[in-house]
Amino acid sequence: MKLSNYLCLGALALGGFSSCKPGVSATNPGKESSTTGVEYNTEKGMQVSSYKGIPAGPGLVFIEGGRTVLGTQEEDVTLSHDNMERTVTIASFYMDEAEVANIHWLEYLHFIRTDSAEEFYKSALPDTTVWARDLSFNDPYVTYYLRYPGFRFFPVVGVSWLQANDYCTWRTAKVNEGFAAKAGGSGKKSGGLFSRKKKDTAAEGTASADSKNRISIENGNTLPNYRLPTEAEWEYAALALIGTQEVGNENQEEKRIYPWDGRTTRNAYGSKQGQFLANFKRGRGDYAGIAGSLNDGAMITEQIYAYPPNDYGLYNMAGNVNEWVQDVYRPLSYQDVEDLNPFRRNGVLDPADKYDKKGYQSLIDDKVRVYKGGSWRDVAYWLSPGTRRFMAQDSATATIGFRCAMINAGSNK
Repeated sequence: MKLSNYLCLGALALGGFSSCKPGVSATNPGKESSTTGVEYNTEKGMQVSSYKGIPAGPGLVFIEGGRTVLGTQEEDVTLSHDNMERTVTIASFYMDEAEVANIHWLEYLHFIRTDSAEEFYKSALPDTTVWARDLSFNDPYVTYYLRYPGFRFFPVVGVSWLQANDYCTWRTAKVNEGFAAKAGGSGKKSGGLFSRKKKDTAAEGTASADSKNRISIENGNTLPNYRLPTEAEWEYAALALIGTQEVGNENQEEKRIYPWDGRTTRNAYGSKQGQFLANFKRGRGDYAGIAGSLNDGAMITEQIYAYPPNDYGLYNMAGNVNEWVQDVYRPLSYQDVEDLNPFRRNGVLDPADKYDKKGYQSLIDDKVRVYKGGSWRDVAYWLSPGTRRFMAQDSATATIGFRCAMINAGSNK
């Protein structure tokens, strides 16, 4: 065997996935095909655009994936046994550093009112009546919470799972529209995507006469879809065990009950010692503490950047509002999903007809979705990322919001 081959094998053993041909990579594929010898970017050759890696998506934080143990870290006080511990691997992905806020939703409403069907605009309006309570004077929140400037950076609520998904679709189109304009493309408006008979957004995003400069998957100059995170991604990102990991240590020796260290909900360090680390209900009738010492700072929701971020740089992964995730709910999801990028989708195993919803013996069907994280109205138990609840995908409350996620395209990590 030639020395160069030995060196190549050695590089593979040490570096794992390093290329043995110098200079050839996704960002530098060379001037011609290594299998046919045909030149790229000629009249007859394949058009190969320049590629510098996935563009930076607004608002996103990189979440390095890996092996982890998901599942309930607290005592199962509800006796649901619906999230038992299991070892899985989660691929790296991106997630919004904070929850989608009122100002972001108002921006969404602004654009779709300008260039989308009126029917769709009306369907995107949050249900502000989620604040209304027969025995509470929450009337001001019904009128002011969404639109009053003082609430701009409070998390949007009254949004269903279906509405959150529509927002993700619009955001993908709007961000890529901006990339198209910067790349000298048409800057085609994205609003036309949104009628009740939606077009194929992937096809819309790739339409262009110029095959070399167009915004497309093949050219790598467009972002992958913004979407809701899977339950596994959300739970993994919330725990942020990367903050407990020692460099070079293969073992995960530390666990967490909450998105921070320790067994309590209070800050154990520094000048802020004793202050709560999340916005939640402290006990019966106690939402914030007493005047002059409002410990968690909020009777209802709080601004999306309040409280310290976790070790991935994510804010409010416990408390403030619960958050929708992609998965349909099943009590035994932990048994029925894959151990690589686990995800519970509709119509696969554990069919809905096993659950007697028509006979009022169950609330489970293929239109109920998981939400996680705890809220301003929940007790501390629900702050643990391993806890899970569900609600109909077309329903909304004053305690559920969401954030977006995105795949780490072009990577095997």
